[in-house]
Amino acid sequence: MFGVIGWIVFGLIVGVIAKLIMPGKDPGGIIVTILLGIAGALVAGFLGRVAGLYGTGDTAGLIMSVIGAVLLLFAYRKLRPV
Repeated sequence: MFGVIGWIVFGLIVGVIAKLIMPGKDPGGIIVTILLGIAGALVAGFLGRVAGLYGTGDTAGLIMSVIGAVLLLFAYRKLRPV
């Protein structure tokens, strides 16, 4: 079971992956991008487990978290143009 620190580290990694998938200038810089990665990982991971798509620790959790972070980063870029 992840503690709070584990989710933050996991979110940092997911945020970096999302930034690699969607390169470019972000409003707010790398720190905001990483924070969006943390939020995307938490929300997508939670929704995937609640929906019963996968269990805790499944590989799909990482994939879903990256997708959630990329979608959140995309939405943030559209709402806050550079």
